[in-house]
Amino acid sequence: MKTISPQKKGFDIITLGAATVDVFVHVNPEFQKDKKHEDACFPIGSKILIDSLHTDTGGGGTNTAISFARLGLKTSWIGAIGTDLNSKLVKNLLHQERVREISTTKNANTGYSVILTGLHKDRIILAYKGANDLLSPADIPWNKLKTSWMYCASLTGKSQSTMEHACLWAKRNKIKYAVNLSQYLAEQGMKNLKNIIQDCDALILNKEEARALTGINNADINKLLKQLQQAAKIVVITDGPRGAVAYNGIKKYEIRARKIHVVETTGAGDAFASGFVAGFFLYKKIEKAMQLGLAQSEAVIQYIGAKKGLLTLRQAEKVMRKPAKMKISFL
Repeated sequence: MKTISPQKKGFDIITLGAATVDVFVHVNPEFQKDKKHEDACFPIGSKILIDSLHTDTGGGGTNTAISFARLGLKTSWIGAIGTDLNSKLVKNLLHQERVREISTTKNANTGYSVILTGLHKDRIILAYKGANDLLSPADIPWNKLKTSWMYCASLTGKSQSTMEHACLWAKRNKIKYAVNLSQYLAEQGMKNLKNIIQDCDALILNKEEARALTGINNADINKLLKQLQQAAKIVVITDGPRGAVAYNGIKKYEIRARKIHVVETTGAGDAFASGFVAGFFLYKKIEKAMQLGLAQSEAVIQYIGAKKGLLTLRQAEKVMRKPAKMKISFL
């Protein structure tokens, strides 16, 4: 195990979450024999030619860490990587982006994803968690951490207890923290995730995850917001091309997505979540946080990969000068 000591002066934000190497494989949809069926079917025993191949790093922990760093926040990332060559890709990019590591090396492979694109502007993700599932609370020097915010991206396996530990640690130390849940965790329900979501400063998830978390499959956005805000101080629900909504128990903030050319959507949720939290950190206003979240997510989906399009604060504020349509109302 190798741990890099955090900076003595502390950070604006520390992210906790996965690190992966993502391989984007673009296939010609012509291999799909049944044109009326929405599933992608690969004939067994055949060889499918790939049109293009792109490799990048991903994972909710490092995606958001680099987004925060580009937006000008002093940032650190906590997570686990393996002993393979892919770990160097992760570490090198974090170093280039001036993100400080507080990482642990496990006797395993670094997280890895194969993302099949070209499927009618959609995708299929084959995800291997690897070292990401092996992060223990004992791997982290809690007594040395100094930060204004903690951002917790979903972790599964043994690492879920570490995510829970981080949330409880933040509460005990009066550190603001945000949580971004995946479908895997959301399906466990609010009761089982109480230590993670209760009293968190910002709970950010998409509509499908919100429904899974509440257990109300047919609920509309307003019902989901009210239910989740009983636990979290601010709830943010993203809804793909329709934009996002936020609720703080008093006001509902709705922002519409702009019409842009979408290349690939991997990392859009991480980009919006990190933009929102950074915006709230910088401006202290939900409406500004929503604008920054939208700007960051729209930038990412115009490129292949979860990090390439991420904006600097100067670039984002230029986009925000022409704000997307927003509606603020009482709920």
